[in-house]
Amino acid sequence: MPVRPPSLDAVDYSTAPAEPIEFVPVDPPAGERLPYPEAFRGRIAIDVIHDGHVIPEEYLVDARGRRIRRETLWPHYVRERDWGASIVAARLCEKLHIPGFLRVNTARCLLDFGRFPGITRKGASHLRRFAINYPFSELLGYAQKRRLLEEHYDRISAAMDHAISGALFKIAVHTYDRLNASGTERPQVSIVTRSLSYQVHSEMPFGLFDPLYPDILAEFTCDRILRDRLSLTLEKAGIPVAHNYPYLLPEGSPEVRHQVLAFFDFLQRRFEAEFPSTRTRPEYALVWEMLKDTNLRSAEAGTLRSVLHLYRRPPESRRREFEFIEAAYRHVEEFLRREDGQIVDEYRFLDDRPSSLGIEVRKDLAFSFDERGQPRRPSTVRAWYIADTIARAIIVYLNEDRAPHHLDEERFSQRQPWYRGAGEAVGDPPTWQ
Repeated sequence: MPVRPPSLDAVDYSTAPAEPIEFVPVDPPAGERLPYPEAFRGRIAIDVIHDGHVIPEEYLVDARGRRIRRETLWPHYVRERDWGASIVAARLCEKLHIPGFLRVNTARCLLDFGRFPGITRKGASHLRRFAINYPFSELLGYAQKRRLLEEHYDRISAAMDHAISGALFKIAVHTYDRLNASGTERPQVSIVTRSLSYQVHSEMPFGLFDPLYPDILAEFTCDRILRDRLSLTLEKAGIPVAHNYPYLLPEGSPEVRHQVLAFFDFLQRRFEAEFPSTRTRPEYALVWEMLKDTNLRSAEAGTLRSVLHLYRRPPESRRREFEFIEAAYRHVEEFLRREDGQIVDEYRFLDDRPSSLGIEVRKDLAFSFDERGQPRRPSTVRAWYIADTIARAIIVYLNEDRAPHHLDEERFSQRQPWYRGAGEAVGDPPTWQ
């Protein structure tokens, strides 16, 4: 049966066959030149993961073989979907001369790709969810859940990793509700650039990503100048902006995972350049696989993590193999730690260090709803105005803000703790006249 790409402005959910993720092509303005330096062509990746409207027929039957009623699903479908996000993303691609964006077609109420694999309990808070969303997390059977992860989550993950590989900027477009749970109104746009765990604990949580990932890299997921250029341009256009509000990036978000993957890609390139013989050794291949298992879908990587970090007993038949793997891991760890972690600083200040950010636009500005809160149609004019303003900010950033900036005053150099982390003297405080 032919698979028909879903419409960007469809309202009702569809049960027709569709790819779980697709590349949505966008034509650039005819006759216009690239509005930023050629060096950035093809280095910007845009995605929309929560505006899908496909719920495959096989997931509309519960574990007991009973049909899941529409009235059960509809409120969750309406509440979970990022209405209008694809309209904003398409316009952003057009203005930035990007050939298209990735869109997850699977409805978020069924599968949330912005979370780690697992099931979401009823009443779970926004940042405590897993990929299989409620109520499907309770209605579907084990085989259905496993198939959902294998045929949707894994395929989405593979396509996303391929699309953002080598990207200098990864921009996720979302839309969020107009009101907080308290009834207060949210700003029209929010720029999200920090993970929840780092905001609360100033470190990454143990047991998710490997401890070799430096906590300091989680302080920001994007260049602060880009974040602030976006804020300034939007505010000047009359569009109020917040940062990391009303929530932060969950650790399972593609933005956080992109940062971890990019760092370990960099580390592997540097390590293998110095130790080329390790490229063909299976124990090193397993270590890199574990470090890059950012979606936590590899059972092999999970076994390695449990042996290396939780000191569990390896299978007796593989004990000798695990000794070689541990030695390879310690070799990589020693390489990372040497010279007081100089390689981490090298990565932090790379011109090509990737930026990942989420941009939240209020749903009521990108889509119209009736008095009962039911979706009606895209609000194209307002969505385009916001997208045009975001694009204008990015163009200014690429043309002006990416130029090298030299600091004459030593006290503001990149050797200070704000950039390096605690422990280095900052010098005498300035004397104010």
